[in-house]
Amino acid sequence: WEFNGSFHQPSAFLMMGIPGLEALHHWISIPFCALYLIALSGNCMILFIIKKTQSLHEPMYYFLSMLAVTDLGLVLCTLPTTLGIFWFNMRRIGFDACLTQMYFIHILSFIESSVLLAMAFDRFIAISHPLRHSSILTKTTVIKIGLAIILRGMVSLLPIPFLLKRLTYCEKTELSHSFCFHPDIMNLACADIKVNVFYGMIILLSTVGMDFIFIVLSYILIIKTVVGLATKEECLKALNTCVSHICAVLVFFIPMIGLSMIHRFGKNIPPLVNTLVAYTYLIIPPALNPIIYSIKSSHIREALLRALRR
Repeated sequence: WEFNGSFHQPSAFLMMGIPGLEALHHWISIPFCALYLIALSGNCMILFIIKKTQSLHEPMYYFLSMLAVTDLGLVLCTLPTTLGIFWFNMRRIGFDACLTQMYFIHILSFIESSVLLAMAFDRFIAISHPLRHSSILTKTTVIKIGLAIILRGMVSLLPIPFLLKRLTYCEKTELSHSFCFHPDIMNLACADIKVNVFYGMIILLSTVGMDFIFIVLSYILIIKTVVGLATKEECLKALNTCVSHICAVLVFFIPMIGLSMIHRFGKNIPPLVNTLVAYTYLIIPPALNPIIYSIKSSHIREALLRALRR
């Protein structure tokens, strides 16, 4: 513990694995290792295929590359501390290191949400205005969208670490997860956390919340356009191009909304449920997204088969 002026700040936090199953951590690490391996290899494969296949140099696949990079970042943020607990029982993490990990986890989560919105916009333009798609979403426009997404995530979350550093912390320093999460750190403070709660809620609603609303709105407009198509075959073909994206949206947003609700309103929910939802939110989407796009996208699948043959 360090005493600095008028507040107490812990030198480190203690992370938690899976509560009640500590004796089985070595066995539990096996499926986690499998998920991390799938996420790392799958997203690297997606990036490699898109880079090497000239026909995939289109806005849809540029956004898919952004999604793959973001998923790789999420995996690399949580892998060291999660496997460190499961393999070596390394529970201690420095205060500043914890804030740094938390900052990047939240930034990457916000970026993934924004990339999914950009992909929904791409699908809307491709279905509603197919002849103007290439002129609206040029390579320069895609780059500008990517930079705007990164800038929005970095700027909106920049005050969070400083808001946490100003708090006085109690003697309890045990986190609920094997990674650092803003509500988790905030709830360890003895001071008034109304500012942290208010700012966190405003940022969550104005970024991820708005992204989700605009994604739903995009699909309402897409369905409205598809219904007006001449034949049933054209309608199904247009909707089939959106299946992968819809799956990615559901895989990301359902656990995220669940985890946010648990941290804010689920005081009586068992710790095991909280932990499992958190792992589902941060590990499952990076592992499933490459599989979803490899199965549903014929272009990705064909490029992958060509690469394997070579």
